Amino acid sequence: MSMRRFTFVVLLLAAVSCHAYTASKRSSHGLETIAEKSSSTDRRSFLQQATVAASTAIFGSQVALLPSAVWASGGATAGKYTTIPIAKRRYYGRVQEAVHEFLLMGPAMIAADTTSNDVQHFFDVKGTVIVEAKRKDVNGQCTKKDGDCRGKEIRDSRYNDMKASMYLLGNAFRFNQQKAPDNLPTVQAAKRFFKDMDKLEKLAVKSPKAKDKSAQALFLSALDTLDQYLDLVELPPTDSGHYDKEFDTKVGETSRIT
Repeated sequence: MSMRRFTFVVLLLAAVSCHAYTASKRSSHGLETIAEKSSSTDRRSFLQQATVAASTAIFGSQVALLPSAVWASGGATAGKYTTIPIAKRRYYGRVQEAVHEFLLMGPAMIAADTTSNDVQHFFDVKGTVIVEAKRKDVNGQCTKKDGDCRGKEIRDSRYNDMKASMYLLGNAFRFNQQKAPDNLPTVQAAKRFFKDMDKLEKLAVKSPKAKDKSAQALFLSALDTLDQYLDLVELPPTDSGHYDKEFDTKVGETSRIT
């Protein structure tokens, strides 16, 4: 049987089953329809189960030919886990800014110089404002005893924020909830990048040198891995010129590449 005819038969069986299900609902509830009593999730779940059951009964192992990603997509849009568009809005800005600052280290790292200001700033745990300070007024008035409602900003290194945002963005590129993060290609690429960068951080922070070939090799290895990661999360490569500018790290309104 051709794949086209097989698909048609499966969908036809599912439609018949769904029609029978709708008819039974009407008979037990008068003129009420499924749309009035059942959620769209119930109908979608029933249709899926009817399709799979009917297909298995008639075609057996050929059911495996049906793409499972179709059903996974429904789960993603149902809010069962962080969807890719939402993750992009949350983390694209932070990841892109981190890549921008990572590439700023390039000239110094080509020269094997870990004493450079760009290198030191990238790993400085007080060098980057991660969360801006917000006033803690109540209805426009400060209620604290000391009269100080300025709030405190949260600082960390750009590298630490890069690790967090890369991991969270990579973890969203999945088809289902069951797969462990460590088994995702995106997270695996991120962790390979972190492995090199953690070693580079140690060299740059604890024993910076004007000539450190080990640090240079780690940077170049991390650069290759970073390009693999960027491709997996649908971002341009490091040599595209896209990261020559600074990026807004606040949550974006759309899942676009800014």
